[in-house]
Formats: sequence, C-alpha cells, structure tokens
Amino acid sequence: MTQTTVPVIFDLDGTLVDPAGGITGGIAAALTELGLPVPDSSRMDAMVGPKLGHALTQIAGVPAALLGDVIRIYRGHYASTGIAQSRLYPGIRGLLEDFVAAGRPLAVATQKPEGLARTVLEHHGIAGFFHSIRGSAADESATGPGTAPVPEGSVPEGKASIVAAALTDLAAAVPSMAGRAMMVGDRAQDVAGAAANGLDCVGVGWGFALEGELHEAGAVEVVHDAAALYATITRLSERPETTALNGVHADGNV
Repeated sequence: MTQTTVPVIFDLDGTLVDPAGGITGGIAAALTELGLPVPDSSRMDAMVGPKLGHALTQIAGVPAALLGDVIRIYRGHYASTGIAQSRLYPGIRGLLEDFVAAGRPLAVATQKPEGLARTVLEHHGIAGFFHSIRGSAADESATGPGTAPVPEGSVPEGKASIVAAALTDLAAAVPSMAGRAMMVGDRAQDVAGAAANGLDCVGVGWGFALEGELHEAGAVEVVHDAAALYATITRLSERPETTALNGVHADGNV
C-alpha cells in the first residue's frame, strides 16, 4: 500500500450529505409541537453538526425537562420525511467511487446516532464504501457502541471519541496504515476531533460553518468543491509519513 492510499475519515451532515432542511425542519416541527420558540435560520443552521442534545439546549434554549420529548418528536419527523429530503453534495459519489477504486480506506465519524447514520448512507447507496461508520449512541451520548478510548491528553468528549473509534476500525482493517489518516469536515468540532487524535482536518466550504470558523479552528486547508477536495487529499497523502500528517496536531489543541 502506498502513501497515496492514506485513509480518510468523513463527517456526514454538511460534508457528504446535504440535509436540505431535513434536520432543521424536523427540529422546528418538534419545537413548534411543544410550544417552544423556533430560532432564526442562522441559529438553526448552527445546530447541524454538533451533538443534538447540546445544540437544542445551548442554541435553541430547550429546557432540560423537555429535551427528551423534543428529540423523540424530531427523530420521528426525520425518519418519516427528513432522510428523503437529504441529498449528496455535488461530486461526492464520484469522489468516493474514485477513492475506493484506488484502494483508499474510508470511514465516517458523525455525531448523528450511529444506526441512523448508517440508514442515511444506505439511503444514498454509499454505505458500502466505508470500512467504518461511527457515531453517537442512540440515547444521544457522545460515543457510540464499542467506541475506543480517546488518546491521553486529547479532548475527552464530543467528536474526539467518535473519530478515535473510526481510527481503531481502520487500523484493524488496514494494519499497515495504523496511525495514518486525515479528517474531512464542515464544522469546528470536526477539526477538534481530528486534532485530538493527531490528525489533520481538511475543511469543506459547502457545509454549515460560519465565516472563518474552519480556518480559526485549525483546518489545514478549506476547499469549495469535490474536485478540489480530491486534489487536496491526494496531495496531502503524498507528504512524508508522520503520526499526524503535518506532525503538529498531536496534543489535541486547536
């Protein structure tokens, strides 16, 4: 296996899949049903990517006593209509097909519940491209079933442990590439989760990040279409081998 087949771990919503209102519409429906205020569109978009429970309490101001009800109603709405509204971003299917054909191992690490993430990927016919699909537990806790421990000194919560689980799966599937991978995501928590595991993160500009968010978080580069993402991953894969591709993000800080 050559350096050009360095594994890639992808975020899901905002990176591979455009929720196209399926997430924000479901949240709005749940809040409305319970008589809670619906945030403006910019704050609703900011809720795509982070752990749902955190986003609902910190951004939408949902009281703790109603959090479970909001999530339950939202999940029902998302399963019945939201998944069907989603679509792959332009060029993503071709990019994944090209990587698989070239023998590049792929994984998904998302804060969406793991089972639901697999359902979304299966809906779009791309689940089979990935050696690993990792996400949160069904009860919205930060880590999914069988999640590996986060490396010592790294961020202990959120995306870090999910990325760590995907890395463990990749190392088992492709032992020769253990410790070698990069992350692709659209939000600051993707960059942080990658850094916590000693990985670089390439940011994508078509997702839900605020202006400057990805650069400020420490993304190694930010790209704006699938062709640029393919070229950037290919170029970064050819750099000399280190634990982190640029050799600087090993302490989990961004």
